[in-house]
Amino acid sequence: MILSVATPTVRAGAQVAPRAASTDSAASATALADGLRIAERYHVGAISTRRFDHEGFWSAVAPSLASSRLRTEQVGQSMLGRPMRSVTFGHGKTTVLMWSQMHGDESTATMALADIFAFLADASGKDPLRDRLDRALTVVFVPMLNPDGAELFQRQNAAGIDINRDARRLATPEARTLKALHDRVHPAFGFNLHDQNARTVAGAGGTQAAIALEAPAVSEDLRYNDVRSRARLVAATIAGILQPAIPGRVAKYSESFNPRAFGEGMQIWGTSAVLIESGGLLGDPQKQRLRALNVAAILGALDAIATGRYAAADPGVYDRLPSNRSGASDLLILGGQLVLPGQPPMRADVAVNYEDAIARTEPHVRDVGDLQEATAIDTVDATGLFLHPMPWSLYAGSGGDWFRIGAPAVIAIRRGADSASALVRVIGGVDVDKR
Repeated sequence: MILSVATPTVRAGAQVAPRAASTDSAASATALADGLRIAERYHVGAISTRRFDHEGFWSAVAPSLASSRLRTEQVGQSMLGRPMRSVTFGHGKTTVLMWSQMHGDESTATMALADIFAFLADASGKDPLRDRLDRALTVVFVPMLNPDGAELFQRQNAAGIDINRDARRLATPEARTLKALHDRVHPAFGFNLHDQNARTVAGAGGTQAAIALEAPAVSEDLRYNDVRSRARLVAATIAGILQPAIPGRVAKYSESFNPRAFGEGMQIWGTSAVLIESGGLLGDPQKQRLRALNVAAILGALDAIATGRYAAADPGVYDRLPSNRSGASDLLILGGQLVLPGQPPMRADVAVNYEDAIARTEPHVRDVGDLQEATAIDTVDATGLFLHPMPWSLYAGSGGDWFRIGAPAVIAIRRGADSASALVRVIGGVDVDKR
């Protein structure tokens, strides 16, 4: 059962006295179960893939925005004139500002916000969680902060500027809009919603990071003041909610100080901001599982703020998260013998990357050789087997066929060195025996 406590009034920059430390695993389990149930029930089917444009998003959420529970306002315009809107829910004294897709190709949380809007807009009956949030919080959402970037599914805005590196200069209309909204609503808490590289792993030799969290720094020395300390408690709360669902896949985003970034800016301006980065999960090419986990994380964190339960979180849960590690390959084929035309088999591992690391399409060769210590999102054990690159993976160069770095990675794994030996599987998505 969710703990019921007096709703606190929290001002940006105010100190919150922590209650007795508690892991509160039962409340975290309830938050996860409730969040996943809500994600399934209120899933907005009009958005089913991770690539959609500004018009498509606002059309999909229009039925929810028709509810009197949600208040919509145009807060600015993008560089190319697309309207930037906020959606507000609740009437509480504690204000939370939440923005997504300031990088146009990072849409997981935007999908989750569509589902959250559907849940918050539902007037068919009472819901304890929705009622708690309504009474305690005023939540201001800015979905798709970079609508021009979303149009081309690119990181930057129409001028090629990374909006999340424009918190200091405020050169872009998108950055100015977010800063002006912040200054108007004075949020106590902020949620900076992103997607990270799907080739990131949780800790050295760890598994693919599905979610990374950060309580951004306020200075070069990475010290904790009251504002950042509250953000760390919220991040610890989110980690406690998600870890049972994706054990070993919740990481800590790189803790460094970037004065150009909005996460750091929010902390400096007095808002306890939490960064949530959605990475990847195998078998989730459109990030729909991560979409549901975002719903659970966001609603669980909002409820913890509404009830004050976040203040009892163990900061060590955040501190002990494994750090994000980059540089992993998408796939490693280990232990096999590489067979090239006219050459004797040779022991060689092969690393493969996909053009689209989430959808795992268009594989190409990243590395070949002794890769036993390399890190990858997925691994194929080819011990005792033979790797036969297919003709379209080979380059007919001087002196013979070359297996080149960057070549299409279409590889038949067979029982023997003979190309007619039994086929075990094909790497690269091509059934060579049916071509």
